[in-house]
Amino acid sequence: MGAQHSALGVEEAEDTVNELRAALLVAGIALPSLGLDPVSLAREAPCPLVELGRCSVETARRLAEALR
Repeated sequence: MGAQHSALGVEEAEDTVNELRAALLVAGIALPSLGLDPVSLAREAPCPLVELGRCSVETARRLAEALR
């Protein structure tokens, strides 16, 4: 059950990253490093973390404005 649950968690995490990427693009924001953290997937029972990555100051400003 643990491995199956982990696999579903990874699929859900990938879907969530894709949804976030699409929502950011609607707001005119691209985070080039957005994706799943590979280290969090390397465990026997993966616990996916989303890596937002680095961005320019301008992108960070646009992200802050979009969240307001």
